[in-house]
Amino acid sequence: MLELIAGLLLLLGTHSIVIVRPEWRRQAVARWGEPQWKLAYALLSLLGLWLIVQGYAAARINPVVLYHPPVWSRHLMLLLMVPVFTLLLATYLPGRIQHATKHPMLVAVKIWALAHLMANGTLADVLLFGGFLAWAVADRISLKRRDPGVVSVPGAPPSPWNDRIAILVGLLLYLVFLFWAHYWLFGRSPLE
Repeated sequence: MLELIAGLLLLLGTHSIVIVRPEWRRQAVARWGEPQWKLAYALLSLLGLWLIVQGYAAARINPVVLYHPPVWSRHLMLLLMVPVFTLLLATYLPGRIQHATKHPMLVAVKIWALAHLMANGTLADVLLFGGFLAWAVADRISLKRRDPGVVSVPGAPPSPWNDRIAILVGLLLYLVFLFWAHYWLFGRSPLE
């Protein structure tokens, strides 16, 4: 469980620098340079992700059950997950989806985390998905007072095709995850 917590602190902590200390981020980039900052950021994030994966896998061996979700919550989770990949893609494909949601990746993370919290009731689930949900809410709130230059995400040029691409590829990714990739990556089918 300590690995999971350490990974969450590292991954979400790195991604929270711009939330809690945006001026420190600017100073670090000015001092080290953009490439070095990005490399350090990426390495810390990857280490955090690796610790999360290791810690979550270890916690699943002897799970601490906090609550037993009702059966219907698994069906609701499957429904809530339908737009998640589309929203993730819309982050990099400017169009009406991106304009309507303002920050589609944060909306995707919130939906993903909430859906998984509804359908999974172990301590590891609450730490993992609750941590991501809390981070996404805090990040969204902080965006209102942040410098827009720090917020921008590079992506494709705006196009009327971007929404169609995001929807079609997003639905395809959803189906791949539903029927194959989730089991392959996490050892558990969402259809169980």
